Amino acid sequence: MESILSLAKRRGFIFQGSEIYGGLAGTWDYGPHGVALKNNIKNIWWKRFVLSRDDMYGMDAAILMNQNAWVASGHVGGFSDPLVECDKCKRRFRADHLEDKAKCPECGGKLGAERQFNMMFKTYVGAMEDDSSVSYLRPETAQGMFVNFKNILDTFHPKLPFGMAQIGKAFRNEISPRDFIFRTREFEQMEIEYFVDPKEWEGTFDHFVSQIHAFTDDIGLPKESVHEHEIAPGDLAHYSKRTIDFEFDYPMGRKELYGLAYRTDFDLKAHTRVSGVDLSYFDEEAKVRFVPHVIEPSFGVDRTVLAVLSSAYREDELGGEKRVYLALSPSVAPVKVAVFPLLKNKEALTSKARELYKVLRQEFGSVEYDEAGSIGKRYRRQDEIGTPFCVTVDFETIEKDGNPVTVRDRDTGAQEKIELKDLTSYLSQKLGR
Repeated sequence: MESILSLAKRRGFIFQGSEIYGGLAGTWDYGPHGVALKNNIKNIWWKRFVLSRDDMYGMDAAILMNQNAWVASGHVGGFSDPLVECDKCKRRFRADHLEDKAKCPECGGKLGAERQFNMMFKTYVGAMEDDSSVSYLRPETAQGMFVNFKNILDTFHPKLPFGMAQIGKAFRNEISPRDFIFRTREFEQMEIEYFVDPKEWEGTFDHFVSQIHAFTDDIGLPKESVHEHEIAPGDLAHYSKRTIDFEFDYPMGRKELYGLAYRTDFDLKAHTRVSGVDLSYFDEEAKVRFVPHVIEPSFGVDRTVLAVLSSAYREDELGGEKRVYLALSPSVAPVKVAVFPLLKNKEALTSKARELYKVLRQEFGSVEYDEAGSIGKRYRRQDEIGTPFCVTVDFETIEKDGNPVTVRDRDTGAQEKIELKDLTSYLSQKLGR
């Protein structure tokens, strides 16, 4: 994990939050390459689950909600973790994460009695700080979709089955955030609430199992590193009748990556009860009214980023030297192509390289121009960013017929001469466009 964390900072993927002030535990800032990687993942998800379907409605619900929404969902009364505090060093830990419940893992001191800790960040809306103005930073994006169920029905008149999809920030005051971006206090979710006739939930559940695996293929996660874990009935969340955790082989062990839950009609009935608004569905063909059941595929963006980085991280030898590179799928790579002049002090080379850079940027979008340092250092830099191909403009480019450039493959280090007129189609084919 330390190697991945070091590369993430060195190459502008992820930085410690508030670093110049000593940091803030459980917070991380995404740099330019991290933002690009994250956006590529989110765009692939949105394309698969929203843009390519006729039964999905995109949402971007507010982070702050009426406090009664969280009363209805059960978060105010039950969204808590078991907390213990060391009598000696005063550090706090999640009791369910400790092997020894009596001894502090940091100083060896005695741990106090276990108590429940609500993980929601509490705040106040408006100028008065009283019970009527209480709100919370949402701990999940799901509830913002449930409370908009009636709006979608009234506005778009969809027939079952249909879903609502959202990408957005969520916040949990974790007792002990850890494992880099795996468990943090501020994170991003990609979630779907898919509404079905209760008689048809099993087929829909199976459909999303296959779609989740298809998405992991889309972003280049190795099949052998993704595992299904069926949650035992006694361990299910209060709202769920069936849950599968999709686990990934992270550097720190096999951990949850995604979740798929059959939430039944728990949420819509809960919000109907507390709000007094009818959230049922009328089937025009069968002439019956009922509360739909819900299948929820839930994806963590940050956990996906960590899975992608850790599965792509490589160390090998190339040209007799040790190198580090990210074998990222071109679909998620933050930079698709890098363009270099062989020498930065030759105007003929740099002007041609910049001209080519502008052409390729128009075609592929995420293209970088780099002339700093030796050509070898530039290759190593792009290897660590995960750039699939580097294109070098050399003297043959400006002197020979066909203007050939050198294209280098990130994974193999192999170099190939490609005529300039064929370069765009060559790269398009290699990048799978």
